[in-house]
Amino acid sequence: MSNLASPARLKIRRALSLAVLTFTVGLLAAACQEAAPPTGQGGTSTPAGNTSPTATKGLKIGSLLPSTGDLASIGQQMVVAVPMLVDTVNQCGGVNGEPVTLVQVDDQTDPAAGAEGMTRLAERERVAGVVGSFASSVSTAALPIAVRNKVVLISPGSTSPVFTQQAKEGKFQGYWARTAPPDTYQAQALAKLASERNLKTAGTIVINNDYGVGFEREFVKAFEGLGGKITNQGKPTRYDPKATTFQTEAAAAFTGNPQAVAAVLYADTGSLIVKSAYEQGRSQNSTFLLTDGVYSQDFVDKVGKGQNGQSILAGALGTVPGASGEGLAAFTKLWEEKQKRPLPAYAPHAYDAAAILALAAQAAKANTGEAIKDKLREVTNGPGEEVSDVCKGLELLRQGRDINYQGASGNVDIDEAGDVVGSYDVWTVEPTGKLRTIGKVNPR
Repeated sequence: MSNLASPARLKIRRALSLAVLTFTVGLLAAACQEAAPPTGQGGTSTPAGNTSPTATKGLKIGSLLPSTGDLASIGQQMVVAVPMLVDTVNQCGGVNGEPVTLVQVDDQTDPAAGAEGMTRLAERERVAGVVGSFASSVSTAALPIAVRNKVVLISPGSTSPVFTQQAKEGKFQGYWARTAPPDTYQAQALAKLASERNLKTAGTIVINNDYGVGFEREFVKAFEGLGGKITNQGKPTRYDPKATTFQTEAAAAFTGNPQAVAAVLYADTGSLIVKSAYEQGRSQNSTFLLTDGVYSQDFVDKVGKGQNGQSILAGALGTVPGASGEGLAAFTKLWEEKQKRPLPAYAPHAYDAAAILALAAQAAKANTGEAIKDKLREVTNGPGEEVSDVCKGLELLRQGRDINYQGASGNVDIDEAGDVVGSYDVWTVEPTGKLRTIGKVNPR
């Protein structure tokens, strides 16, 4: 047999080689796809020159906030505030000599999605701290994962009083804090507001979760302490956030014809409840007392207008954690320059939560959750030089000096339970449907 291959044999060999090469390239491509970290529900922001979200030498933080779901109308504003802080910090030298990296995840206002997102941030992205969540139910789901992985979770809006008690019991090991005060205080403020308006009787309707039920209990205690009467106390009205119709609940809240109804709602489901009460003719002679969960123009617009052409919510009163001081003025200016719209509720609280993570890491001279946890109260409480500019705060810390951060949302003096006290803005709905801030009220 000749040593030279025939033309036919050469064609067969070439075909086989091409097939093997194609198969190998396909396997490599598939392997690369499997190795790449998933984008999940949110995007990833990385500093210049860093192409991998998991390969970073500097401080890496996450946000776990609702871009979708029942609290999206407020959550989307908070989502925008966090990268504003990261950009500000990176423009003035970063933390511990490196840029800060941010990974953002949408928790969908859903505890299951929040737990999944927290798992991703803690176990795959290896973040040191997280800004989140807004819904107390989501923070409840995320906290055990954060604590287990030694990740600091600072919420800009989870206000359930349950967290205070659990923190005092040691369940969070110092890995929990919040920049918005707990509902223990807001419920007292809302009860005080009702008393100041000479509202002597009130019904209640709340979302059936830690946030709603915790607020209801504190409001009832405070309102009765001020001489008020709860008309449906024997059978509190609590609604399922996954329900689609609320006629029965809307009617039950107005049992006994109360002068007011304290309604602890989320925007999407809450708008259906308010409309149902109006359509049943039950709410026309009562004042809705509302909370921060529905402090948005989107909520008022969803409720809509009545037969007289005025907003169904005209005259409603509400409370929302307020903000004040030099930090607020500076952040308001920054927000309006960058976003070209008025500053919304909770954006300052989200900004401050991210700022505290950065400042605590710089104070600790380490980018781990454990190190940040040990410095949270040190950078937010006296003694130390009061600073509202995060860049100035970072510079002082680099010099080895102590600071007392005065945030965009207030003084953010975090106590041993991770709480701040704060004050509250009073808001109302005008007949045209526009929101308007009309004053302040402090807890009793």
